[in-house]
Amino acid sequence: MNIVACIKQVPASSNVDINPETGTLIRGTAAGKMNPFDLFALECAVQLKEKCGAHITALTMGPPQSEKILKEAFMMDADEAVLLTDKAFAGADVLATSYTLSQAIESLGKTDLIICGKQTTDGDTAQVGPSISEFLKIPHISNVSEIVEINDNSITLYQEQSDKYRLLINIAFPCLITVEKDICMVRLPSYKTGLKNRDKQIKTLTLSDMPDKNPNNYGLLGSATQVERIFPPDDYNEKINLDGKDENIGKTLLEHLINAKAL
Repeated sequence: MNIVACIKQVPASSNVDINPETGTLIRGTAAGKMNPFDLFALECAVQLKEKCGAHITALTMGPPQSEKILKEAFMMDADEAVLLTDKAFAGADVLATSYTLSQAIESLGKTDLIICGKQTTDGDTAQVGPSISEFLKIPHISNVSEIVEINDNSITLYQEQSDKYRLLINIAFPCLITVEKDICMVRLPSYKTGLKNRDKQIKTLTLSDMPDKNPNNYGLLGSATQVERIFPPDDYNEKINLDGKDENIGKTLLEHLINAKAL
């Protein structure tokens, strides 16, 4: 079985630089970490590998610095790591990002299962995983909270429907799933596993390696949307102390909330 785990490097803090012309994050200048949701996706892949002997490919798109999280994936026992990096991919929205990842997966050959984190902490759209499946024309299940069983042809899992309900689903391969956080206990990167995989090389793919080599379908050129403005939140430290009787404090508090347009 071949599993692709899609992971992403996200800013480690809110202190990031913004490109004033494109409204996008300048990822090469920010300290990064693996997207927390993707840790669960990768751990799910590793647990399935231990259960049924799967081959795991960790896949990410980003600047060359994104190799850091692929090295971390090796330390969590990924078998292969692929970095999508090209100036043509820069500034991609959900549509262009999903298309680029789907093209890369297509170039890798036969894939049975694609596992993505539910969402990323920088975009929070939760749309990339399902969009990849649409481009690949395969079924997908989102919000997976538990994997029940897996065999050569399909996987059985629970999909979260609400706080009280979840749906038991069996889906045939090839397919894509996006997983909730806490679907499993994420292990720490292992020094021993890192030593075992230390000679493994990260494979780099660019636009020239994609089945579709039309630059108009990638990056800013291939994006259907563009951010009008993006900025870190302003620091706000002003305090107002209200004294007096409870009834008067309530009225004064209500006036402040109305004036601040919080109500």
